[in-house]
Amino acid sequence: MREAMPSCRKRVVMETVGIRELKARLSHHLQRVRDGATLVVTDRGREVATLAPVQAKAETDWAWRMVREGRAHWNGGKPSGSLTRVRLKGGATVSDAVLEDRG
Repeated sequence: MREAMPSCRKRVVMETVGIRELKARLSHHLQRVRDGATLVVTDRGREVATLAPVQAKAETDWAWRMVREGRAHWNGGKPSGSLTRVRLKGGATVSDAVLEDRG
């Protein structure tokens, strides 16, 4: 492990992992990165790369915040959609309106 001093003055400890270990247990190490860890990859003891979580896009921050706070959940899949058809005034469904709009 090595220490890094980012500009925010927090003490951060970055773990190191050798290329052979990274290759042998890639899924395990990627899960650690997904969970927020930053890994420094070494080749024969020399630092060659850093694996860090991708920063969330600003337009999705609110959604991830809701998941973290327990106000929403997501299992990683695509939304299944509504179980009931939404009807507009007059009895038409939203899908009918979309099809009509498309001509």
